[in-house]
Amino acid sequence: MKLENLTFKGGVNVPHYKELTENLSIERAKEPAMVTIPLHQHTGAPCEPLVKVGDKVRIGQKIGQSEAFVSAPVHSSISGTVKGITTMTIPTGLTVNCVIIESDGKNELHESVKPKGKLEDLSSEEIIEIIKEAGITGMGGAGFPTHVKLSPPSDKKIDTILINGAECEPYLTADHRIMVEESEKVIFGLKAIMKAVGVERGIIGIEKNKPDAIIALREASKDVKSVNVASLKVKYPQGDEKRLINATLGRVVPSGGLPMDVGAVVCNISTTKAIAEAILEGKPLYERITTITGHGIKEPKNLLVKIGTPFKDLIEQCGGFNEGSPGKILMGGPMMGLSQYSIDIPVIKGTGGILIMTEEEAKPEPIQPCIRCGKCVEVCPVRLQPLYLSSFALKKNFDKAEEFHALDCVECGACSYICPSKRPLAESIRMAKREVIAKRKQNR
Repeated sequence: MKLENLTFKGGVNVPHYKELTENLSIERAKEPAMVTIPLHQHTGAPCEPLVKVGDKVRIGQKIGQSEAFVSAPVHSSISGTVKGITTMTIPTGLTVNCVIIESDGKNELHESVKPKGKLEDLSSEEIIEIIKEAGITGMGGAGFPTHVKLSPPSDKKIDTILINGAECEPYLTADHRIMVEESEKVIFGLKAIMKAVGVERGIIGIEKNKPDAIIALREASKDVKSVNVASLKVKYPQGDEKRLINATLGRVVPSGGLPMDVGAVVCNISTTKAIAEAILEGKPLYERITTITGHGIKEPKNLLVKIGTPFKDLIEQCGGFNEGSPGKILMGGPMMGLSQYSIDIPVIKGTGGILIMTEEEAKPEPIQPCIRCGKCVEVCPVRLQPLYLSSFALKKNFDKAEEFHALDCVECGACSYICPSKRPLAESIRMAKREVIAKRKQNR
């Protein structure tokens, strides 16, 4: 069965700029001389260090762990010597403990990095434990620990696994290249997820501007009757998991709900590949594909990067900046990416892209009064009223913002993009969400 031209209500059409890297094969980044590996790269509890200054470590060795269920261990991405354990601000804006490791140039693998057996011989529990021990998290968003996502409560009946191959964010092409170059691993990872959760249906959703990825995955899955590849209309934010569920399954996740409330589990393409490698090779999540791109960099690339590598190293490998200095550097794309204060910060598990914008591109436009055109309401994929939510936030009326369902905002930025007055809609709503969450915590 073919699923064609699917989509959701709302959303915007944005320039893609994917031509910079969409046809560039994945290259391995140069080996870093030093890595800084944060012990908190995920949603949930931070890890405690398992190493101390002076310790020798090898690739894939676990260097941080937490006893909390909602957490994910971290592993060394190089072999070498622990030079320090210190706090620093990482690309997400958090200030966390980090392990600094100096490479010995030997690239020695830890003895724990070995194949975990045949998929057909592994139980659901064993697959989830492998994923947990590999430190695998969502690699396209908030970094939610994957073993938690694949362990829904017994009262939540899951019937479909959705793999998010939309990659709707402009500029980014890491998932696209994985689907084209490593389609067999994607299918293997999906089969592992389906077995772990105990479901018989898997769907991979891909936007139609990636026809080679659709062809590659349909070919790779032609003998797997329980897997379908769905082509999706090219529209932002098609890659939001709740929009993907609506487009492919016709289901609506309720306000405040999760995908499992409508019988679905959604995983990112990069995460799915990482699961395959954890089983086939015993490889923890210590490296990932990252797109280094933008009109502010000389040679955009898709690179296989060790976690902890400084942004600076990757920018140098891509020829450096096009101009004397960039206008803005984002981790991620222009719609939902996070602006960075330095290029000395490390790549983390969620670094799907590094976008270098020119000064002209980054120049802010003047903010004008709202003209009540209603465009933000038309494009909001959650059917919220961004103009009112923003107004409440700017007036610090966070109770009213909560009443208008601020917490349902997915922070996609479609409202800010479409606003003719260039109002800071997404930014102010994000602030309101933080205040509402903080108030709820205080009232517990």
